[in-house]
Amino acid sequence: MNMSTGAGLAERAARVAAVAEAHADDVDVKGRFPQEAVDAMRAERLLSIQIVTELGGEGASIAEIAEVCSILGQSCSAAAMVFAMHQIKASSLVSHGTDAAWHRTFMRRIADEQLLLASATTEGGIGGNLRNSICAIAVEGDRCRLEKDATVISYGANADAILITSRSHAEAASTDQVMTVFTKDQYTLERTHVWDTLGMRGTCSDGYLFKAEAPAEQILPKPFAEIAAQSMLATSHLLWSAVWYGIAANAMARAQAFVRAAARRSPGQTPPGALRLAEASNLLQLLKSNVVAGLNEFEVAKADADRLSSMGFAVAMNNLKIGSSETILTIINHAMLICGIMGYKNGTPYSLGRHLRDAHSAQLMISNDRILGNTSNLLLVHKQDTSLLG
Repeated sequence: MNMSTGAGLAERAARVAAVAEAHADDVDVKGRFPQEAVDAMRAERLLSIQIVTELGGEGASIAEIAEVCSILGQSCSAAAMVFAMHQIKASSLVSHGTDAAWHRTFMRRIADEQLLLASATTEGGIGGNLRNSICAIAVEGDRCRLEKDATVISYGANADAILITSRSHAEAASTDQVMTVFTKDQYTLERTHVWDTLGMRGTCSDGYLFKAEAPAEQILPKPFAEIAAQSMLATSHLLWSAVWYGIAANAMARAQAFVRAAARRSPGQTPPGALRLAEASNLLQLLKSNVVAGLNEFEVAKADADRLSSMGFAVAMNNLKIGSSETILTIINHAMLICGIMGYKNGTPYSLGRHLRDAHSAQLMISNDRILGNTSNLLLVHKQDTSLLG
């Protein structure tokens, strides 16, 4: 184990980020899983930081986890996204599985063995509509079985367990869902779609026909509607935004290095890209403020069940995701204009092609149009909060 006693999360994340950065371009070009980075996460015991201390974790806050996401995002966005998606799944267990014996034991396993969790919510016929399922889990006695046409399971072939959504029984409505944990020895994956994409290539989000059988106690005890509203959606928007902030921050750093190099070559002259760099710095600060405000809102809401399930909280998290996913593209475009052909070319210290391609996924991971539609419906009945102090 490489983790030194008492080492801060940021120090451990920085060591993982150094490994991730060394392999980031190869991961992107080959569209391969960032194995070296995930091995480093395991060595630093980062996969269990959210789990409570009594079960072997560290009880890390959502803000601390977001900081790790942003550090990793500055080195390899695919590795950062794998870490973020793992922690999003862990949040469902931590928030809704602590009272169930099997799930408590499983969380201890995650800590002991540094298990990697994946998610299967997307389904053929409904796409990325998280709150609907076609497949239904079959429970017979103390066993459960599930078959799902999962059109996307990020790093599914590399995960140690998959948390998967389905209807709660064969006659249930499409929105009457449960989430079940299946470990690798309990399911089979038959690949149906290959992940050959513009960006985020290293997440290896292939599609699979998923078939599993396990003890029925592995079904999370709370309805998925509660899991989604109280932990999963907010955690997704917050941790994804932290990854995107990391990508934008690295693009900004490359642009700043380019402008500084130009200034050294021509002392006494303001480089052409300097003003645009100032604009990008302004946008990066806005993005950071958006994420920090969202993290603070989530911490406050977690202590108040009514606030956590309120329309106002849902609107705030939706707006966070929309704002973050759109702002990063503007920042990276500014950086590309500053660095010019050196940013456009691959293999230079200022290359930004990978950043730009990876960032384009942000508006598509839970489609912004779908989120805006949801927010517009909420705003028909919800009065926008105008207080600076919330």
